[in-house]
Amino acid sequence: MGAAIDKKASPNYSQFKPIQGDPAVPRRTKRLPEKLYASTVSWEGWVFRVLSSANGVRWLDLHPPSLESLEAKLGARIVPDDQQNELALNEIHAYLRGELRQFTVPVDLRGTEFQCDVWNTIAQIPYGKTISYGELASTIKRPKATRAVGQAVGANPVPIIIPCHRVIGSSGGLTGFGGGLPLKERLLGLERGTLSL
Repeated sequence: MGAAIDKKASPNYSQFKPIQGDPAVPRRTKRLPEKLYASTVSWEGWVFRVLSSANGVRWLDLHPPSLESLEAKLGARIVPDDQQNELALNEIHAYLRGELRQFTVPVDLRGTEFQCDVWNTIAQIPYGKTISYGELASTIKRPKATRAVGQAVGANPVPIIIPCHRVIGSSGGLTGFGGGLPLKERLLGLERGTLSL
C-alpha cells in the first residue's frame, strides 16, 4: 500500500524535473524604447527638426520626415517638447541670426570611433572657414581615407551644430550636403556675411 498523502502539507514542486530535450526558456524582459524630445525650427523656407535625449542633441534633420518615420528609423519614442530642447533651440536661432559662432549645447553622438573622430574634428573648424575632405582626412591622420571621411561627414547626425557644411571639395566647390547645396551655400554665406539676413 502506498504512503498516506498529507492534504494539508504545501506542495513540493522541487521534485519535478524538466522534460529532457525541452530546456527551460529564460524569461525575456521587453526593453522600452528610448524617449527623444522633438522640436521644429523654421528658417527662410527651410524646416529642421531637433531631437534630443536626456544627454544632449541626438539628431538634427534638415529634411524632417514624420515623427512616426523617425521613430522607426531611430528605434525611439519621440515626443514634442520645446522645453527640453530650449538651449538647443536658443543656440540654433542665435546662429541663424548671425549672433552665435560656437555651439555649447551638449550633443549625444552615436557612431563608430572613426565617425566620432571625424565629427569631433569638424566641430573644430572655425566659423566662416572651410576645409576640404582631403584636409579633413589628413587632420585625423588618415590621409588615404578620403572616401571614408566623406561617408562619415554624410552620416553626421547633427549638422549645423557640427558644421559639416564647412567641408568642401578639393577644388573649392560645394559638394554633397544632407540639407541640399542651396542650404549649404546659404549657411556659408551667412558665416561669411556675404548674404543678407
